[in-house]
Amino acid sequence: MATTRIFSMHVNKGKTIAQCLTDRTDYAKNPEKTEKGELVTAYACDPHTADAEFLFAKRQYKTITGREQQSDVIAYQIRQSFKPGEITPEEANKVGYEFAARFLKGKHAFIVATHTDKKHIHNHIVWNSTTLDCRYKFRDFRGSWRAVSRLSDTICMEHRLSVVENPTRYVHGTYNKWLGANAQPSHRELLRADIDAALAKKPESFDAFLKLLEGAGYEIKHGAHITFCRAGQKNIRLNSLKSGYSEDEIRAVIAGEKTHTPRKRRAPLQKKRNQLLIDIQAKMSEGKGVGFKHWATDANLKQMARTVFYIQENAASDYEELAARSDAATARFNELSSKIKAAEKRMAEIAVLKTHIINYSKTRDVYAGYRAAGYSKKYLAEHESDIIIHKAAKNAFDELGLKKLPTIKSLQAEYATLLTDKKAAYAEYGAAQKEMRELLIHKKNIEIIFGTDEPEQARKTEKEHDRQ
Repeated sequence: MATTRIFSMHVNKGKTIAQCLTDRTDYAKNPEKTEKGELVTAYACDPHTADAEFLFAKRQYKTITGREQQSDVIAYQIRQSFKPGEITPEEANKVGYEFAARFLKGKHAFIVATHTDKKHIHNHIVWNSTTLDCRYKFRDFRGSWRAVSRLSDTICMEHRLSVVENPTRYVHGTYNKWLGANAQPSHRELLRADIDAALAKKPESFDAFLKLLEGAGYEIKHGAHITFCRAGQKNIRLNSLKSGYSEDEIRAVIAGEKTHTPRKRRAPLQKKRNQLLIDIQAKMSEGKGVGFKHWATDANLKQMARTVFYIQENAASDYEELAARSDAATARFNELSSKIKAAEKRMAEIAVLKTHIINYSKTRDVYAGYRAAGYSKKYLAEHESDIIIHKAAKNAFDELGLKKLPTIKSLQAEYATLLTDKKAAYAEYGAAQKEMRELLIHKKNIEIIFGTDEPEQARKTEKEHDRQ
């Protein structure tokens, strides 16, 4: 299913709001396109009087808020097109109604008109820009095309319908740009081709070159710039043909000072078809297998829609590529996790070691006196706390195998470095964890839908079925 952007409906010049609302809703409800009105449904309004109800809400809006609605948007429209032969008109209308209900969240009255006059069934969803409480208006927002596309694709997946392989935002452009490689060559492209042909004949002079072009049907005018013109065409300046076709460059080619390289017509970039997405949609449309049926709940289908969005936006063309990304994300997460844990462990060791070094230093004289007193019990009783602390510090050094104690300054410097590294790792840790989890979910979804990792319950059910 393909979903276009949101269309804003304004008041046409010379017409009233009422006339414009009637024109827009009448086009959508056209009986010849909607099976005599059977394929028109509505929310919070009557399809037959939707224009009048929209208008009444706008008058109420003016009364409540005191704001005029002169050149403002009076209504909005979204068009949905469905793949030929994939859906019935009745189901298409239900899909359109569900989309409008979920997108508008019950705040706006709308109509859904399903047209069957084309090869592809399509919906016209028209909603009032004024809310039902007549206090606010719908505001189109940045990136609305993506939100519309995602919601539409999600509903499409839930109804086992196909989605657009490579959704792109609607962009304005010339007809030739839209046609791409199939477009007719422009006048400049034709002139460049004729110049290429003339230079291939190796004219002796620039004048001989111009005569060759005159023979090809061009009228040549001399002025501040040399221009070429054919019947029915506008004048084209020689210097407007870009690199390789200026007067100076052509003269250099004729004089043998430069080699002419014809300019090739640039083919438009074409997106590679996403085979993984095609396979997923084919599998979902089949809906076969006990494992798939067990898995295909509404919640899981929404998860599958997320997987489709990821594939669309990140161009994962096959399962192996997605699995490789998942493995790389997992490895990166584990690397960061290990780095953070190692830093935390060493930082804890440094904190303990610093405490022991400080305690050892503070109790050194007390312990020396204890040793000088021949380890007297009386001395021990008087200084027991300091002596225990000193022994604990010495035992810690022995366990660490330290023959020479590091300085507190060096430990503080190491601690600061570890803390900096830990913070840097944590900055990536959250994003890496999120990416890993998301990719694992996508990978799992694909494995389930293709039956390579069916739930345990599904396997048991299949075994029981085989025994019967």
